[in-house]
Amino acid sequence: MKTKSIIFDAYGTLFDVNSAAEKCKDKIGDKWEGFANFWRTTQLEYTWLRSLMKRHKDFWQVTEDSLEKSMKVFGIDMGMKNDLLNLYKVLSPYPEVKNVLENLKKKNFKLAILSNGTPALLEELVKSNNLTNLFNDLFSIESVKVYKPHSKVYDLPLKKYEIKPEEVTFLSANTWDVSGAGNYGYNSVWVNRNNAVFDNLDFKPKNEINNLTQLLEII
Repeated sequence: MKTKSIIFDAYGTLFDVNSAAEKCKDKIGDKWEGFANFWRTTQLEYTWLRSLMKRHKDFWQVTEDSLEKSMKVFGIDMGMKNDLLNLYKVLSPYPEVKNVLENLKKKNFKLAILSNGTPALLEELVKSNNLTNLFNDLFSIESVKVYKPHSKVYDLPLKKYEIKPEEVTFLSANTWDVSGAGNYGYNSVWVNRNNAVFDNLDFKPKNEINNLTQLLEII
């Protein structure tokens, strides 16, 4: 079935989640990358655990909580906390993102983000990188108060656009998100930026790409 909407995960797919720590690497030192990866892993673990416990906190609160733990584990001065949080609000996009979105926009696809991020976080993220006019919608899990990969999250674009799951091409760098969307019925594409191994979660994507430019060849 023909794709009517192309939907992107935000964190790790369009925007480099390590860029906040990388911009502080002169202060953090050589451990900045290990710290950044630990922060991201802890952040995701907190989203899943809070969903399972039914004790929802929004993504900004989860990001702050996971940062505090990560800074303690890596012995990073807590005086840097606000700097890191402010940088997280304006994460850098991957180099190809704007060009790919502009090309897809010309083809009249509905373009959207579907993310764990709060509406305010997503708006600031796209605005700070001059991408606002390229998206039709920014869908946040806050409207359903449960994190990906819950099926309620993947419902959101279908209700707005009145389309079927198979009319959505969904892109994520996170294998669990690709699986969640794929099991839901989306045409789910894995953006494998780091030559990783896919998870065993009852779904294998038909398409795997290394960067978003390759999407233009298959869409």
